[in-house]
Amino acid sequence: MTLVLIVDDVPAMAEQYAYDLKRLRGYETIVAGSGRAALDTLAAEPVDCVILDLEMPGMDGFEVLRSVERLGLRVPVIVYTGTGNYDRCAQAIRLGAAGFIDKAEPMERVGQEVENAIERRRLADQVASLRRGFGVDSPLVGASPALAKLQQTIARIAPIPSPVLILGESGTGKELVARELHRLGAAPKGPFIAANSAALPQDLVESELFGHERGAFTGAAATRKGAFEAASGGTLFLDEIGDLPLAAQAKLLRVLEERHVTRVGGTKTIAVDTRVVAATHRDLEKEVAEGRFREDLFYRLNVHPLRVPPLRDRLSDVPSLVEHLLAAICSRFGIKPKKAGADALEALMAYDWRRNNVRELRNVIERMVIATDREDLTRDDVPAELRDHKGTRPRPTSQAPRSFEEQKLEAERQIVVAALERNEWHITHTAKELGLSDHASLLKVMRRLGVQRDT
Repeated sequence: MTLVLIVDDVPAMAEQYAYDLKRLRGYETIVAGSGRAALDTLAAEPVDCVILDLEMPGMDGFEVLRSVERLGLRVPVIVYTGTGNYDRCAQAIRLGAAGFIDKAEPMERVGQEVENAIERRRLADQVASLRRGFGVDSPLVGASPALAKLQQTIARIAPIPSPVLILGESGTGKELVARELHRLGAAPKGPFIAANSAALPQDLVESELFGHERGAFTGAAATRKGAFEAASGGTLFLDEIGDLPLAAQAKLLRVLEERHVTRVGGTKTIAVDTRVVAATHRDLEKEVAEGRFREDLFYRLNVHPLRVPPLRDRLSDVPSLVEHLLAAICSRFGIKPKKAGADALEALMAYDWRRNNVRELRNVIERMVIATDREDLTRDDVPAELRDHKGTRPRPTSQAPRSFEEQKLEAERQIVVAALERNEWHITHTAKELGLSDHASLLKVMRRLGVQRDT
């Protein structure tokens, strides 16, 4: 439901706009006759867009804009004027207005302006979310058997609107998998909202997920939509679902079953069309057995379990990941691109990355980039604790045991990729090192293993 607030001290004008927007676009509308009434309404209702008259007695449109900014209300505001003074409209834009219209504009254009303003705000929020959560960690880079299997599973279940439970160790990239499910899903243009259950304050979990009404608790100065409402028509990613308190688990189960939410302090039920993708590094079956996670919620979420492999199960992807991370980090820091040599890559492929998987690799690459001015990174640039690692060759320890054939393919791929890196991807030289008859034999092996140089 899209709610538009029209603010005008001329009741007939405000009511006409409200009627026409509801008739033409199906928006829910509400009117306010003054700037002060507008701010009260914004505190009490989850408004999606405001149409604001600049010329009002008392608190005019400019003061409303300043108050919206000061209060941190993230709502797009379109100003309108009947004076034809566009310098004042330009001043309103500088104060944060999303656009301006003339009162003589046809209502079809007004409706389009409202739609555009709401869409721009949605896209801005999505970009901000991507910058916070996506960063430069990209665990879906690579073509190892383990990653190829994951990508095939994602493609198969993405169009299905049922809940998905993503399982995997910390740092494997569960949020990126959730974003890929959203991108390939039935509503890729809808919102993608991420909420980390472990990071939510215990006393605000339900408010963050389901919203709250004004005055529901101390500090609830304005009505607020929760994550479920914000994600309606798209995907809600609930990270670290195993850390969700039991009380919130009960309410989450009810929302999943009924597809309605009730805000904290409210009585009205609000329909939501939200696909839920949950993730955890915990063993939820153990959590259920020990009474820390509801069994009924576990089975409701576990419709399509999806396991993200740890980096040690796909070490042949390390060169591709390193190349990607180097490019992203150098670009972010505004420095000349750097390249990792074969000896550096071999050292990185020999490590097991048990502490934090791809996130740990990303931190190591950043350290290497900052530690030297040279463009070519060598084994000496690899941190000593990794370079001198004396552990045995890492064994696959993912929660889902891999078959002999999968492990064999990954081992072959690591051998071929390492040899290609040592020979700077010269096919004939690599074939000779590996004892193959000619370059055609190596190309055949590379095709079978899905090995190709990233460009």
